[in-house]
Formats: sequence, structure tokens, C-alpha cells
Amino acid sequence: MGFFAKLLRHDKGRPAAGVELTEEQRAALPRRFEAAGEALAAGSPFVVEACWVVGRDLAEVGVSLGESLEGLRTTTLFVADRDPTFDECHALSLAWSEATLGYLHRLSCADPLTGLATMAHVRERISELYRDAVANSHALVVTEAHLPTAPDGSVDLIAAARLMALLGETARGVFAPSATIGQVGHSRVVVLAPRDDSLASRVSLMKRMADAAADRVWIEGLPRTDESAASLLDELARGA
Repeated sequence: MGFFAKLLRHDKGRPAAGVELTEEQRAALPRRFEAAGEALAAGSPFVVEACWVVGRDLAEVGVSLGESLEGLRTTTLFVADRDPTFDECHALSLAWSEATLGYLHRLSCADPLTGLATMAHVRERISELYRDAVANSHALVVTEAHLPTAPDGSVDLIAAARLMALLGETARGVFAPSATIGQVGHSRVVVLAPRDDSLASRVSLMKRMADAAADRVWIEGLPRTDESAASLLDELARGA
């Protein structure tokens, strides 16, 4: 038996049009659909906006899109004796999708082990500079880590992640808070830094602070085109 059929078995009754929901009727609605139900019952012009809020909230607590749409249909059937309209479904689905994509984007921006921006995020930030025609005002500062090895000569991955996180924190202390700091390949930290009068002194400070943790620190100028910048990042990743 579906949720709506179960609702109809209660003695709460369907709300009358233009009448505020009773506490029992409100409690009978799917969780987080109370505001949408209230808007429907009152004949409010803001039902679509309420569906948007519901879609966002459901995505943030991990409810699937299918379950969210089912909850919307249950609500409109119970309150208004009809299926949801296209606009109501569209608002809920769009809000759900945007909230979900936003969450996934936040996950993809940073490596969970090191906290450093992923190569994909660094690439996107560089592309933004080219789109704004200001790429020549920035440069990449590259720090190549001296990766620790295990007794068998292989890279100690856990120790390497700790070292990359440490170099990232060092870079955050040296460069402006707005600078994008990411990992390229297994052993290189890159900073997308403004090419200003302080760049050389910041790089020099980075070299001193990284000390034995890094084999070298250098500046890579951004090439003339976005496509060439992508190739540069690939080369840095392959060499790491």
C-alpha cells in the first residue's frame, strides 16, 4: 500500500480549499512538505517557490529525487486532490539537482586526504582567468615534494599525503588567502598566484619554509592560450 493510500485510511480528511491545515492534517503530510501543503491549502501563489525550498532541503538530507517527487504527489493529492503541475515538479527537481551538484562540486574541489584543491579545480580556476582575459597577471608556483619512501623503496603513501598537506599549509601561510593551492600529480603542490611585486619574495620564502620537505620550488608562467595551460598542467602531473 502506497503512502497516499495510507493517508486516506486516516480520519483526518482532505482539507477544504482556502482553509488552513489542522495539526493532524499537517502531521499527515510527508516530512518537510508542510510548507508546500500550507501553500496549497491556502491557495497561495507561492506554491512553486515552496516546492523549490522543499527540493533543496530534501537533497541536503540525502532524500532521492524519486522519493522527493513521490512526496510532492502525495502532498498535492492529499491537499488539492490533484497531481502536481509541471511547474511544481520542475521547481522541486531543479532545486534538488542544484543542491546535489553543489555538494558533489564541493567534494570534487579538494582531495579529502590533503585538503588541497584537485587538479580539475586548479584547471577550472585557470580557465576562468583566460575567460576574463587576465591570465597574464598570474603564474603557477610549483613546489616539488621530497616524497618519503617505505623500507622496500616504494613511496609511503600515507606519509606522502601528510607531507603534501603540510606543504599546502605552508603555501597558505606564504601566499594570499584567495590563492588557489592544489596538488598536481603525486608530488607537486601548485599555487595560482598573482604575478605582482611580491611574487619573487613569496617564492623565496616558500623555499626557505619548505626546506627539506621539497626538492625545489619554481615559477611557471601561464602560456598564451587556455589549451596550452591545460597541456602545461598535464606535463607537471606526468613529471610528478
